[in-house]
Amino acid sequence: MAEHGFEEFLSPNLYFDRQHNSEAAKILPGEYYATGRDMLLVTVLGSCVCACIRDKVSGIGGMNHFMLPDAGQDQGNPLGESARYGTYAMEILINQLQKMGAQRSNLEAKVFGGGAVLRGFTVANVGERNADFVLKFLQTEKIPVIAQDLLDIYPRKVYYFPNNGLVRVKKLKQVHNDTVISREAEYNTRLHYSKMEGDVELFG
Repeated sequence: MAEHGFEEFLSPNLYFDRQHNSEAAKILPGEYYATGRDMLLVTVLGSCVCACIRDKVSGIGGMNHFMLPDAGQDQGNPLGESARYGTYAMEILINQLQKMGAQRSNLEAKVFGGGAVLRGFTVANVGERNADFVLKFLQTEKIPVIAQDLLDIYPRKVYYFPNNGLVRVKKLKQVHNDTVISREAEYNTRLHYSKMEGDVELFG
């Protein structure tokens, strides 16, 4: 397939995935990747969520990986102040796909994550809030969710091929999950100390 637009990403973690015989990008918390090429996007989710969004006609697609910060008084409100972080993660990916030639009317989404895996975050129901947020955002933006695997108690490894929309999800039931948990805990701390500057506007 011809290259679409240009490739811009926040994930520098490119590698060759031997299992799938494909060029791949590994998406870490707070990152995203958008591409018009036939390649694989991979992430591991605990209480974070990822949205896999593609233009079902052109195959231009991408993935993000984000968490709503634990924001005190708006814990019970998935669209409260902390949702600005999720909104930013969603809008920056959608904007990038459109810049690369994706048509807004052709977009479809698959969403994953929101597991109850972070010890100490259970009071805030952070995984549940993330899952609620991503579904409400996509509903508001009228982007159909054609597949989802949310909540539960296990981390997940997600393999996504934007070019054809194929997703493979592996629940990590037997694996030592400290890496996922510590990575997300550190990301949550970063969100607490960072300040959102300005807003991102959707176009198209």
